[in-house]
Amino acid sequence: MNSTWKLKGMLFFFHSSMTILISYLPVYFQALGLTGGQIGVLLAAGPAASIIAQPFWGFMSDKWKTVKRVLLICLSGALATGFIVFQVTEYLLLIPLIYLFFTFMSPAGGLGDSLAQKVSVVKGVSFGSIRMWGSLGFAFSSLGGGIILTQIGIMNIYYVLAFFIVIALFFTYFAPDSEPSKKPVKLINALKLAKNMKLLLFLLMCFAISLTHRINDSFIGLYIIELGGNESYIGMAWFIGVATEALVFALSVYWMRKFHPLTLIAIAGAVYVVRWLLMAAVPNPEFLLAVQVLHGISFGMFYLTAFQFVSKLLPEELESTGHLLFISVFFGISGVIGSLIGGTVMNYFELSVLYWIMFFLALTGLAGALLYRASFLKNNRGMNEPV
Repeated sequence: MNSTWKLKGMLFFFHSSMTILISYLPVYFQALGLTGGQIGVLLAAGPAASIIAQPFWGFMSDKWKTVKRVLLICLSGALATGFIVFQVTEYLLLIPLIYLFFTFMSPAGGLGDSLAQKVSVVKGVSFGSIRMWGSLGFAFSSLGGGIILTQIGIMNIYYVLAFFIVIALFFTYFAPDSEPSKKPVKLINALKLAKNMKLLLFLLMCFAISLTHRINDSFIGLYIIELGGNESYIGMAWFIGVATEALVFALSVYWMRKFHPLTLIAIAGAVYVVRWLLMAAVPNPEFLLAVQVLHGISFGMFYLTAFQFVSKLLPEELESTGHLLFISVFFGISGVIGSLIGGTVMNYFELSVLYWIMFFLALTGLAGALLYRASFLKNNRGMNEPV
């Protein structure tokens, strides 16, 4: 067994903790007696924090030339602030506390993925073979978390969350760090990324698709309850989706060779379109569980390919900054807007209407992906890459 097992352990238990937040935080807020609009605002506060926190901590890791130490800071901060968050029940107090909590929690995921990508290059293994352990952690804790929370009650959510974060901290401490770039990192160089049109157009294209993904992240649990399911169904839905995601990551060393990254992104966009169409029409939670298989194909292919492709658009010394900028768009900006859209729709309509909206948004994203691919391949003819 090579030295990457500690990094795999960190990813497993960190994403286990993220399962608890993504799958059950909306249900926890509902148990506090909050309205759909209030839940939407609180769910938007976390991604709002990540918009600034993701690129900030990514830049600091590039500047300090260590991903591991910044990751330790973020996980420790999340553990401490999370304890305060789950002691408070007042809506207006929860808004700034949730923002502070996600200032630490949200960058940890991107930092972990950035570290995995860098270590995979050094160790000569595929990024997917390391990243799949995060998906496995998400899958198994979504199943186990649903069962545990059904037994102990949703109000005890913090104890489950803290358990996973503490173990993630342990593995992070012993995990290998990234090899630092020899080039100095200056803030002015990071700010110049705003003039990189290839990068900006790529992020814009990703946003159209990631918006639908983040809406689903926030509201699938409430949709399952609306369809007649309970916490166990929520856990099973995430288990099925993320288990297939882990399989896609594990096999990435084979399928990523066959097509150009932008071709794979377009294929993933098409799968998202089909997925939301089926989700809008599901008659019961059992049918929804079957549709969840498409989560692994759509997100697994899109995220893994886009995360690695963005490295081609960046200078080496700003790789972590770029990674977390991408994640800021995928999970941050998309999460804010998606939560607000979902909360508003939830106030006036059934949640199936929300999935019809996501269907049309994904169609727009697919069109953008195809246009970006055509433009990129036209301007980069002669490159020795599959199409």
